[in-house]
Amino acid sequence: MARISVIGSGFGGLSAAIRLAARGHAVDLFEQRDKLGGRAYVYNINGFTFDGGPTVITAPFMFDDLWAAAGRRREDYVTFVSCDPFYRIFNAEGRSFDYNGDEACILNQIAQWNPADRSGYQQFLATTKGIFQKGFVELADKPFLHWTDMVKVAPDLIRMQSYKSVYRYVSQYVQDEFLLQVFSFHPLLIGGNPFDAPSIYAMIHYLEREWGVHYALGGTGAIVEAMGKLLGELGGRIHLSSPVAEILAEKRRVRGVRLATGKQVAADIVVSNADVAFTYRNLIPAHYRRRNSNQRFERMRYGMSLFVLYFGTKRRYADSGLAHHNILLGKRYRGLLDDIFARKVLAEDFSLYLHMPSLTDPSVAPEGCEAFYVLAPVPHLGGAVDWEASARPYRDAIVRFLEERYLPDLSSNIIAEHFIDPRHFEHELNSYLGAAFSFQPTLRQSAWFRPHNRSEDFDNLYFVGAGTHPGAGLPGVLSSAIIAENLIGGSAAMPGATNRAPGIVGEALVTEIEATP
Repeated sequence: MARISVIGSGFGGLSAAIRLAARGHAVDLFEQRDKLGGRAYVYNINGFTFDGGPTVITAPFMFDDLWAAAGRRREDYVTFVSCDPFYRIFNAEGRSFDYNGDEACILNQIAQWNPADRSGYQQFLATTKGIFQKGFVELADKPFLHWTDMVKVAPDLIRMQSYKSVYRYVSQYVQDEFLLQVFSFHPLLIGGNPFDAPSIYAMIHYLEREWGVHYALGGTGAIVEAMGKLLGELGGRIHLSSPVAEILAEKRRVRGVRLATGKQVAADIVVSNADVAFTYRNLIPAHYRRRNSNQRFERMRYGMSLFVLYFGTKRRYADSGLAHHNILLGKRYRGLLDDIFARKVLAEDFSLYLHMPSLTDPSVAPEGCEAFYVLAPVPHLGGAVDWEASARPYRDAIVRFLEERYLPDLSSNIIAEHFIDPRHFEHELNSYLGAAFSFQPTLRQSAWFRPHNRSEDFDNLYFVGAGTHPGAGLPGVLSSAIIAENLIGGSAAMPGATNRAPGIVGEALVTEIEATP
């Protein structure tokens, strides 16, 4: 049994902690904020419950597998319900397309836009199964620790046309421009640009078609709460409001963590769910880092950031024509994405994701009220946007747009709200450059080219979350925890391991590390 310190309680940190505790390790999880969740933080405002981060659940079987690894049933802790449609996608004129798992329904809708694309869509759909089998089933939970691991899969990547972008790949089969957007937007769900993300990410389409899009009753925060409960039952200890200031290192081994209070906690293994660039640049002294210098992270390309407005209204909008998940596309597609990813400027127009959970789950809003979450992709802080000056006007522009198009009298009905912008991701979540999804998912930043699940500089430091392989999004983050478990699992018996009391939540209870000789 090893003493393991997990830094950060996002889905990666929580799932890794659960898997490792289920194996019998003594796990301490340290979270800097006052609640679990990381990006999946929950805001409770005036009786409304707002999920701070992920809202789309695309691989429910991965949560089932996590609970099964602990000898439990996920259904006994949290309830999932399927969404139909998965998304309602609106073009710039307000005409909608219901994207779901019913092929006949999809084909009928395609015919209303461009009948010639029906057969092309079927061909595209047929190719996504093979991409999913190779890219997800065979590779997502396998570590890429050596360059030879990449060489082995190179023929498969070529066969899957991974040198093509998702947009270019889909355009081989679909011609109508709006339909191209409908079937190529998925990389945006993980911080990628459809014009840069390799075609392997077309597997998201198959993942959704095969298992559906789901919602957790009570919100995504209900999953976080259930995972915290499960970890406590397994003997894991959770320390809230306990930021880690340093990962203690000696030669090629880490020896524990030092908290912001000065307390030091001995550990045989450290698992970081914190932003990878932040972990190396801020938590580990530079002289211990041979492979992961500051310059390495400055050279890498980072995904977009987000502007998110959470708002609750004193009236219902059930007759608005909106669904649970909505994508509101603007007049520009490629041009707007160039502004976000390449030019890094804040455009006057936008495309939005509008979440309306109270349509499915009235418990997240007071009676007679509606809860919303609207998200706009924006550049990370590597550009020159002055968010101090721009945030409020940008919020107002989004509210005006929604009021004019979808939610009448919105401004006079808002009774609860909160918004975040790239500064939140940098300051509250410690994401380098305020990137909401860490590194951009490009071919040259995938698999072996990403920071590895086990550090190249330390034999007992591991990474989970969006910044390591396989990448962002709940399926990727949960897969990274499986990788960490498997890498650590083979060396579970560690010298000096101690038993810990289970389920202690709140102020950190720590063991002082012995002074370095």
